[in-house]
Amino acid sequence: MKIGDKLTGTVTGIQPYGVFVGLENGIVGLVHISELKTGYVDNIYKVLDIGQEVQVQVIDVDEFTGKISFSIRSLEEERHRIPRKHRFSSDRKKYGFEPLRKAIPKWTDEALAFLNKEEDT
Repeated sequence: MKIGDKLTGTVTGIQPYGVFVGLENGIVGLVHISELKTGYVDNIYKVLDIGQEVQVQVIDVDEFTGKISFSIRSLEEERHRIPRKHRFSSDRKKYGFEPLRKAIPKWTDEALAFLNKEEDT
């Protein structure tokens, strides 16, 4: 088992901090409450039930203690392909900071004109 593997397991236990998922080979890992779904989880007991089959992705394997961390949220985000929002660039056109570089001289002139006008009054 390695990080990134997508597996099917069964919910074996629910605690306020997360859900334990057992795999067919007897390995049990934890899905922390923050990795259950995108957004805030108010009541973990309303999200999953014991015995429910779930798809999980391995996000961490602690080789020293043998503990495994799973995520359901990463698979949810992968299915929905949540769009990324970029403030200063475009994925399609690769603008980057070029529009800002071109606009800064104009903005500077406008700001100086405004300040000079304020000094005159």
